[in-house]
Amino acid sequence: MVGEELTVTISDEELAAQAAPLVDELVADQVASKVAAQDPTLWGPDAESEASIRLSWTTLHKSSRPLIGEIEALREELRSEGVDRVVLAGMGGSSLAPEVIAATENVALTVLDTTDPGQVADALAGDLQRTVLVVSSKSGGTVETDSHRRIFAKAFADNGIEAARRIVVVTDPGSPLSELAEKEGYRKVFLADPHVGGRYSALTAFGLVPAGLAGADIARLLDQAAAAAQVLGADSADNPAVKLAAAWGAAHNAGAEKVVLADTGSGITGFADWAEQLIAESTGKLGTGLLPVAVDGPAAPGFADAGADATPVAIGPVTGAAKIATTGSLGAQFLLWEFATAIAGRLLKINPFDQPDVEAAKKAARSLLDDPSKLSGGETPSAVDDAVEIFAPAGVSGNGSLSDVLREFLATAPEGGYLAVQAYLDRLDDASAALLRPELAKRTGLQTTFGWGPRFLHSTGQYHKGGHQNGIFLQITGANEHDLDVPDRPYTLGQLQHAQALGDGQVLTERGRPVLRLHLTDRAAGLAELMRAVQEAE
Repeated sequence: MVGEELTVTISDEELAAQAAPLVDELVADQVASKVAAQDPTLWGPDAESEASIRLSWTTLHKSSRPLIGEIEALREELRSEGVDRVVLAGMGGSSLAPEVIAATENVALTVLDTTDPGQVADALAGDLQRTVLVVSSKSGGTVETDSHRRIFAKAFADNGIEAARRIVVVTDPGSPLSELAEKEGYRKVFLADPHVGGRYSALTAFGLVPAGLAGADIARLLDQAAAAAQVLGADSADNPAVKLAAAWGAAHNAGAEKVVLADTGSGITGFADWAEQLIAESTGKLGTGLLPVAVDGPAAPGFADAGADATPVAIGPVTGAAKIATTGSLGAQFLLWEFATAIAGRLLKINPFDQPDVEAAKKAARSLLDDPSKLSGGETPSAVDDAVEIFAPAGVSGNGSLSDVLREFLATAPEGGYLAVQAYLDRLDDASAALLRPELAKRTGLQTTFGWGPRFLHSTGQYHKGGHQNGIFLQITGANEHDLDVPDRPYTLGQLQHAQALGDGQVLTERGRPVLRLHLTDRAAGLAELMRAVQEAE
């Protein structure tokens, strides 16, 4: 793998000069060694209670070692029974790290972090005779993951497969899921360290079990982290985590509250998607924070032409417009970015271990599911343009063509603000939706994020409500050609997906943020029409 040595390079001289006093301060205050020693006082008295039960990630390179043998034994057992297809049901911290590990090691892992009926149906259409389902939830009550479990359990039974033998659980001790697993007699339960938050859990059972069952070399991953741990815990100006946190802090102090992440040849696949949750959910609160913007590469709009409100960060060697670059193996990078994010939290004067605004959208979605009439027939679009129904926010007329409405909506963005594109669609069959990010970024000059819903609710959703309140939000929902019932629940997957979109939009609107929802009555035709409208809306 490129860049085995763990390094952080601040290539921009002005940023390096601004970061230098913060580096000196962090070294003098012995912050790195105190993080490594799990000192909960680093983030102030208000954060101490939470921090005291959220710092075990610093020693996972040691404490996760027993998992290696357990995972390998189960993998061999399953393979001896002809079961070699791994499907992971998990959201946020339960899915992002194992997806990166599996993709980087080029082993097959089907990840379900969606409520889109089409995407779940595609996973169901795989060879169930060869399938094991890993149900992964820290709380044990994640609604998306529980829905997947119910759907797959029924599918196994309908195909004459004993469901309990094909379900493996990863959860915290004492969670409702652990109790259910014991009652149902599921194949195996891995209890994760409860003193690690979801977004810091890459090297716990949440990251290692699904990837390891899929065939990834998790022993090597832990070795990589162990090699980095000593360096990252050192109170030195050369500590990569101290340098990275100080650069982020200095940039934020200068008005660059966004960090644009691009891979420049790291040898790691999809790392920015994992880092996105870590940074956004850890720092985006109390009206401050760092907004991560994941882009396709160093030539992408938003990175190559980043303005004063953003810092381009290369994952890999310094390239093009990058002001900061990080290199190292995957296990080392996981630990580096966790250390840096926690230290940045101290500089921003926030608690990097809580997520106070995440529950609001979940509560709103539950309220809608309790009253299904709000989900069907109760919505009237502002306008309809062929395959696109337009639901315009207050202050946007919404009665023109799609390109007119888009133009008016985009003009609501404040100077130095950002645009978040939120696609409640199938990230496989509707993958072309992701092309909207670079097109909109190029045409508006705004830093533009793209998230698949409801996946992003477990990632950047915290920042949207708790971070800098200068975002505008483009929601894209779509009609479902075929829906899926959720066994023993009064809603379908499609209804859950719709409730999640409306619920999040409702919360953002209540907080004074503009939300334009575009509903595609025909997904393929609607996406093509939307792309044309974006190009016309300049």
